[in-house]
Amino acid sequence: QVHLVESGGGLVQAGGSLRLSCVASGRTSSSYAMGWFRQAPGKEREFVAATSWSGGTWRGGATYYADSVKLRFTISRDNAENTVYLQMNSLKPEDTAVYYCAATYLHPDGVATDGRKYDYWGQGTQVTVSS
Repeated sequence: QVHLVESGGGLVQAGGSLRLSCVASGRTSSSYAMGWFRQAPGKEREFVAATSWSGGTWRGGATYYADSVKLRFTISRDNAENTVYLQMNSLKPEDTAVYYCAATYLHPDGVATDGRKYDYWGQGTQVTVSS
């Protein structure tokens, strides 16, 4: 079992940046893919970004992004620290949402973009982008 805690949310003006962090604890010795999802008021939860255990490096694996955040957001992870990050640049008011990180045990190069494939979720962190 993995326990996830997000941090780094807040209020920022359009065009600004934020970096979200998600620290995993518990059974972190096995490889697990991690993803970021978000949910705006009155909307369905949507996929934002995901990374395999191997992090999409030359060793293999992959990272994926929703079209709406490509070239603005970057997902990365530090397995030694059991932490995944979401660097968000050029933020827009439509990025306002509660952001959740999620984890699922997969082989080291595995990654998932469907939230239903994730077994563990954090409590969420609010991101508000003002115009």
